[in-house]
Amino acid sequence: LYDTGNLKIGDTLTEGEKLHIKGIPSFSPELFQYVENGDPMKSKQLAKGLAQLTDEGVAQLFTQQFSGRKLIGTVGALQFEVIQYRLKHEYNATCIYRPADLYKACWISSEDPAQIKAFRQRKQRNMAIDKDGRHVFLASSSWDLNSTKELFPEVEFHFTSEF
Repeated sequence: LYDTGNLKIGDTLTEGEKLHIKGIPSFSPELFQYVENGDPMKSKQLAKGLAQLTDEGVAQLFTQQFSGRKLIGTVGALQFEVIQYRLKHEYNATCIYRPADLYKACWISSEDPAQIKAFRQRKQRNMAIDKDGRHVFLASSSWDLNSTKELFPEVEFHFTSEF
C-alpha cells in the first residue's frame, strides 16, 4: 500500500464500516532531554526528522508552551542515541541534547473546561503540547505531581495518551 505520509502506526483502513478504535497508546516517558538544533542551516531537516521518528514511535516529542523548547521523552536511554544516529544518517541533521530534570509527563482531562483552563494558567511553566496537540503536564517530581493532583481534584492525570 503506497503511503504519501498520511498514515501512521496504528491507523485502520476500512471500506466504509464505521469503526471506533482507540489506537496504540503512547506511554508516559521515563527519561527526558531537551533537543536543540546542532546546525541552524538544517532546521527543516531536523524538524522533519523529529516529526517522522516520533510518528514511528521511537520517542515522544513535546513542545513546552511557556518557552517553545522541544523536549524528547523516551522509556530508555538508548533511544536518544538512536534518534541522533538516524537524524544524522537519514535526514542529514544533527541535534544536541540538554538535560531535563523531569519526573513524569501526564496527559490531562476534565469534565469541566474551566478547570483545564485554570490548570493551564496556574501551571503554564509545566505545560507542553504533544505531537497531536494535546495538553501535557510535565511534573518535576513525585511530590510535584501529588501536590498538583490535590490542588486540582477535578483534573484527571493520565499516564497513557489513550483515555
